[in-house]
Amino acid sequence: MSDQSLQAWVGRSRTVDDVLDARQANLMCATMDMQAILTDGQPLPPLWHWVYFAETCRTDAVSTDGHAVIGDFMPPIDLPPIGLPRRMWAGGRVRFHNPLPIGAAATKKLTIKSIDQKEGRSGPMCFVTLLHEIFVEGELCLSEEKNVVYLEPRDPAAPAAKPPEAPGGAQFSRTINPNSVWLFRYSALMFNGHRIHYDVDFCRDVEGYPDLLVHGPLLATLLAGLAAEKTGPLRTFTYRAVSPIFNGADFSIHGRNSDGGGAFWVTNPAGGLAMQAEVTTG
Repeated sequence: MSDQSLQAWVGRSRTVDDVLDARQANLMCATMDMQAILTDGQPLPPLWHWVYFAETCRTDAVSTDGHAVIGDFMPPIDLPPIGLPRRMWAGGRVRFHNPLPIGAAATKKLTIKSIDQKEGRSGPMCFVTLLHEIFVEGELCLSEEKNVVYLEPRDPAAPAAKPPEAPGGAQFSRTINPNSVWLFRYSALMFNGHRIHYDVDFCRDVEGYPDLLVHGPLLATLLAGLAAEKTGPLRTFTYRAVSPIFNGADFSIHGRNSDGGGAFWVTNPAGGLAMQAEVTTG
């Protein structure tokens, strides 16, 4: 598919309706080991909208990596001549306009905002930026630009890149103990079939990873929760995945406040940077 053909997908949009029901929110509470019981009318915690508006597809419409096949709404970047079959959630920018009330009927509008082919250190890649807008009773409550990166197949024998050094100066930190049940439950809440989060043989034999990967959205949710706890209600949350975090080894989340916001990040067990985020409040 040529770049010109890819650009024809820019501007495509669709809408998805859902109810931000309390049962799903409380399943997320249990998954995150929170004692709170959430009820209708309370605001949904930051980034918990990701466990709603599930992308539903039949099992016979799932690709070998567990994702839904692309070429319907998302462009078929996995097919020749581009041929980039690996999909990863690379980062994004979220703006919180108004609270999302639990129990409300909501509508999400998805729009393909841009498609950019690039050459990285590891080879060709393609970034698709999606604009997600969530409305309740016609009022815009949340807008999000989500970056999805498409990559070449990974050589399982290739050595892993060394993560960059994490920033210093944390004012607060927290240790997280990942396990496969936690990852599976979060996948189930998202209706996320990506096998890197639950199929360890796929991780090792196909992707060349030592163990299951912790979801990028889950890392971002941990950072947003820490940020809201330490800085107050969030206005914006911008994050970028840097390197993977794996199941079975404790990792840490960190943050420091600044005037009107703060910086937050995830480190792997060796102290390398896995994800970084910036927040504004107000």
